[in-house]
Amino acid sequence: MEVEAVWQEGMRFEVASGSGHTWTVDGPPELGGANAGPRPMELMLASAVTCSGIDVVEILRKGRRSFDGVTVKAVGERSDKVPKVFTRIELRFAVRGADPAHAARAVELSASKYCSALRMLDGAAEISWSLEA
Repeated sequence: MEVEAVWQEGMRFEVASGSGHTWTVDGPPELGGANAGPRPMELMLASAVTCSGIDVVEILRKGRRSFDGVTVKAVGERSDKVPKVFTRIELRFAVRGADPAHAARAVELSASKYCSALRMLDGAAEISWSLEA
């Protein structure tokens, strides 16, 4: 797996992934950014919610469980001191149209075992989750 970031100007970087995708990442205006893209720490949360969301969909599909939709929101709290790492991350799952027990099991498996992005954050931040089925 490979990702490359090339500085453009200010605090803006153009990022390219080995899978052929590109995007812009920018710093906040107070650091010289122009708000041209998400912040790096927002992308960390985005990785957590998409990774766990993919897991939930995969677990439900493999179990041949029906569902209408999956939404995952993350709320992160960061340290006031540098480095401003996440100290707490709360994941809020909404699994629509699924049996509540199946949804809860899929979410629990993702959040506690399968999500690689969350495992990377384990120990650095307190991670909790809730489910609205």
